[in-house]
Amino acid sequence: MSRRLIILGASGHGKVAADIAMQRGYEEILFLDDNPDIQMCLGCPVVGRITDAETFAGDFFVAIGNAALRESFQNRLERAGKPVVSLIHPSAVIGRETVIGSGTVIMAGAVVNPGAVLGRGCIVNTCASVDHDCRIDDFVHVSVGARVAGTVMVGARTWIGVGAVVKNNIEIAADCMIGAGTTVVRPITEAGTYVGTPARKIK
Repeated sequence: MSRRLIILGASGHGKVAADIAMQRGYEEILFLDDNPDIQMCLGCPVVGRITDAETFAGDFFVAIGNAALRESFQNRLERAGKPVVSLIHPSAVIGRETVIGSGTVIMAGAVVNPGAVLGRGCIVNTCASVDHDCRIDDFVHVSVGARVAGTVMVGARTWIGVGAVVKNNIEIAADCMIGAGTTVVRPITEAGTYVGTPARKIK
């Protein structure tokens, strides 16, 4: 592990990522952001634009909430041979035989239970849980306090909203938005936005 971490995105998500990185022993944290008005984030300097990333050396992490943008920037870094790291908060609980892809962050109080597989660039946010033997595809966001029960499959770039609950043994398609507080009790087979209890698709 390098002692330097370059974080793409100096927003709130970047702030949380930096806090985890500090607790994990990074000695120097630099931010890149395209907003010229942001000069510091959590006491760390913003030293350039996101497009400057390839000119820096160190470990990298993409702290951008939008899944499509996160995927695009992480792919670009990896094509350039830059090391993209995962960040796991010391208070997170990680079970045995889990797989955690590059660029994934697991935040404070989160639980990932045995046999779960998390893809690249995922977010398991504060106090969220992913239970045993789930398959969470690349660039999925499991939001604050969301609960994903065992043996669930979630397709790429899906966002599971704050406090949402997903029943065990079902599949959710890629590119879905699951609204805050939604309860998913049946498979979701097509992309879209889903809300309510039980979840229903809206336009």
